[in-house]
Amino acid sequence: MNITLRQLSYFIALAETRHFGRAAESVHVSQPALSVQIRELETDLGVQLVERQPRAVVLTPAGHDLLRHAQRVMQEVRALRDAARWQRGLGGRLSLGLIPTVAPYLLPKALPLIRAQNLTLEIGVREARTDRLLADLDEGRLDAALVALPVGRDDLIEAPLFEDRFLLAGSARQIAALGGETAGVRPAALDPDRLLLLDEGHCLADQALEVCGMRREETRVDLGASSLATLCGLAAEGFGLTFLPEIALVSERAASPALAVHRFASPEPARRLGLVRRRLSRDDGWFEALAAILAEAGRSLTDSARAAAGG
Repeated sequence: MNITLRQLSYFIALAETRHFGRAAESVHVSQPALSVQIRELETDLGVQLVERQPRAVVLTPAGHDLLRHAQRVMQEVRALRDAARWQRGLGGRLSLGLIPTVAPYLLPKALPLIRAQNLTLEIGVREARTDRLLADLDEGRLDAALVALPVGRDDLIEAPLFEDRFLLAGSARQIAALGGETAGVRPAALDPDRLLLLDEGHCLADQALEVCGMRREETRVDLGASSLATLCGLAAEGFGLTFLPEIALVSERAASPALAVHRFASPEPARRLGLVRRRLSRDDGWFEALAAILAEAGRSLTDSARAAAGG
């Protein structure tokens, strides 16, 4: 028996796509080449792994068993590669993912600090929603991801970085209409008809709804906006109110000078941002070093926001 990593990777692709053509495309080989490898794998194991139906592929019980083992083997292989890459700490190539409501604000602060640690470090950055980042992390396309905590998965290591409080943002007239309460505004008191949210799937929108005790269907302004900058521009022109993370305050005020903000009443709603990595990936200090840099950059932004908006 001579099972190869190539065969396992082809089988995982077939199990995920349930189609020989799409599986071959995903691993960048021809369909006949993939079919040959799957048949050789079945021959080596002495079992049928898939049922070949006209429009799809169905895994047999033996196929389901192999899939679990194959995924575990490929995770271990990625861990070995990680160990080789990170054996000297923060060096080599770093693939980092960030959620869209963090990336444009934190990266300009963090990247120079990362470069200062290692001028030869090659950095790849991916900006995507949390579910996509976690999938890329699972598949080895990312070394680490910066997301809102908790993720709540046993196969991931979480490192808390900093607390990012929410501000209420809108035009000066709308903020003044809140009554100028020095104690702050309570999220539950907001008019859902005036609340501007990012489109569904963004964790910031989910967090805003949670702290307000609202459901998305209660909000009547459905913009389908995919960027915080779009919401801030609309809020500054009086189209509604939105939640603004502290780390975004300086940048969004520079882009929309008419944007006014107001703090929420204590306890202020906030999100806890953190760095996550695969538990199986080896850590020789690179993860802690990266987390420390990102935490420093985040605290710099939140300190500036608290100086500008009080708090």
